Amino acid sequence: MTRDPKRTRPDAPTRTTLSRAYIAAVALALVDDIGRDRFSMRKLGAELGVDPMAVYRYFPDQEALFDGIAEALFTELDVDTLPWDGPWHDMAGQYHRRLRDTLLAHPHAVTIFATRPLRSPAAIDAGTRMIGQLTAAGIDAADALRILRCLREFTVGHALNLAVLQLGARRRSRKPRPDSAGYNALAYAADQAETGDHFDLGLTALLAALPH
Repeated sequence: MTRDPKRTRPDAPTRTTLSRAYIAAVALALVDDIGRDRFSMRKLGAELGVDPMAVYRYFPDQEALFDGIAEALFTELDVDTLPWDGPWHDMAGQYHRRLRDTLLAHPHAVTIFATRPLRSPAAIDAGTRMIGQLTAAGIDAADALRILRCLREFTVGHALNLAVLQLGARRRSRKPRPDSAGYNALAYAADQAETGDHFDLGLTALLAALPH
């Protein structure tokens, strides 16, 4: 089976036994290669070197497998190394920067992550720890959840927008040339600002405006 050298595949188990984590990791790598729309359980079976029906022993359907892909993306965040002992702003800032970078490393999978809740034990544990860190800072539990939702929606929405551009659906440029009469302050600003470079500005502003 030919493999794309630009993509890293997870190492196969030393035994022939499959696992949920390995199947999800291979599925994520396949989505990276061919896109969500072209993905199928049949193609995943071929990538794994097994009958596609073998996958259904671990995931009852494709939607459940996509849940597994979202969990695989979450695993890449390595939440255990976040600064849990420091101010909650530091933890939240690092978490959402990691989330943005991870999603942009897998642009074909951003919509998978964005359209399903994370219910894995690791994700639930991380969410519980985050709520606990905010409430320890004196923030009401309901407000703590609202804050985390705001930060997540900003981050995932930003990643969705950039993923669309990264995958080639770029707007046709109709900006006036610098030497033309229509070249105005907006066109100049667009030339000076890089696409996507406003994320840190927005995240920093959000965190600064929230309770300390």
